[in-house]
Parts: sequence; structure tokens; C-alpha cells
Amino acid sequence: MTNTEPANGIWELRLYIAGQTPRSVAALSNLKRYCEEHLKDKYTIEVIDLLQHPQLAEGDQILAIPTLVKKVPEPIRKIIGDLSNEEKVLVGLDIRSTDRQP
Repeated sequence: MTNTEPANGIWELRLYIAGQTPRSVAALSNLKRYCEEHLKDKYTIEVIDLLQHPQLAEGDQILAIPTLVKKVPEPIRKIIGDLSNEEKVLVGLDIRSTDRQP
């Protein structure tokens, strides 16, 4: 089970990238895999390419990329990097491995 469930049942995640760099591609791939395993049908991912929309970095105070921002459920959390460390990502998002269905 998760520590906190969003009111509408949907986790809102935002991934900031800068073009199709290997780290950006890996971060998106890893994030999608974790969401499918642990949040099946209960998440949205918004990908923001800062090469196309640099002004959007200020709103979430993005200092490094790729950066994942968990908007909902609160508290807002940020995870920087290619998201290759599954345990770090799951802990950062308040997701427990017991979420998996048999």
C-alpha cells in the first residue's frame, strides 16, 4: 500500500528533460516501467522538454535535468537523475513494493 493516496486516485507526475539525451530517454523509460508495475492505471506523466519550453523550469524550481516532480499526492517530491535506482524512486514517490498485485 502507499503512504498517501491522491484524492482522485491519480498520481500526477511531471518529468523535466532537455531533448532526447540518453539520460532523458532512460529516465522516461524507467519511470513508465515503475508506474506500470506499481501504479497501473492510476497515474499521469507530463513530460516537459526544457529545450522547447525553458520558462517552465522556474515554476517547479528545476536546477538539474532530468528531474521528476511528484505533484499529486502531496507532499511534492523531486527526484533528480535517470531514475535507474528503482528503490530510490519508489521511496521518493512514497510507493511501497507491496503495491504489486499477485
